[in-house]
Amino acid sequence: MTYVEAEPSDAQLIEQVRANDLSALGSLFDRYYTQVYRSAVAITQDSAVAEDIAQDCFLKVHRYANRIDTSLPLAPWLYRVTVNLSYTWVSRQKKRRVSLEAVVDRLISPAWLSPDHIAEHSEIQQQVRLAIRELNFNQRVVVVLHYLSGLSLEEIAEVLDCPVGTIKSRLYYARENLRGRLGVMNWSNEVAHGFAR
Repeated sequence: MTYVEAEPSDAQLIEQVRANDLSALGSLFDRYYTQVYRSAVAITQDSAVAEDIAQDCFLKVHRYANRIDTSLPLAPWLYRVTVNLSYTWVSRQKKRRVSLEAVVDRLISPAWLSPDHIAEHSEIQQQVRLAIRELNFNQRVVVVLHYLSGLSLEEIAEVLDCPVGTIKSRLYYARENLRGRLGVMNWSNEVAHGFAR
């Protein structure tokens, strides 16, 4: 009988990082890079910047390993760092509008598209993309974390360190702003993924 060693927990890996074990940091990188990168690229809409942000995020894991509470899940801490780094980058760019094409691609990715729906789908995708660009940073971040990263409202509140009511409000106003900008459209659940509610 072959004994299969269980993968170390995040807490165990953080303990190893504290002892300056870079292979443990590599394991955390492998475990969470995709989630961190996808969130960063959705907020900044720049893949090169998102790669830099992801690397910076894991450098912070190394630098602040002693401050990370290993009794709590690591993912919310990583999302918080990612959002903060992304916000800093967006602020430095002094852009009022940031495209969230990665979010749009997820929000409007029906299970199937027949050829006669492609033109309509493309038009809807463009309209939603433009509407999302109009959202303020706080609303965009909530949209990214909720729809792209799949976090619950409670998890987003923990990541952003604010009350759940604030997150609900931001998501509500993001939806209302999208409805106002998009007007009456022929929404389906497959296309809207929650925005038609």
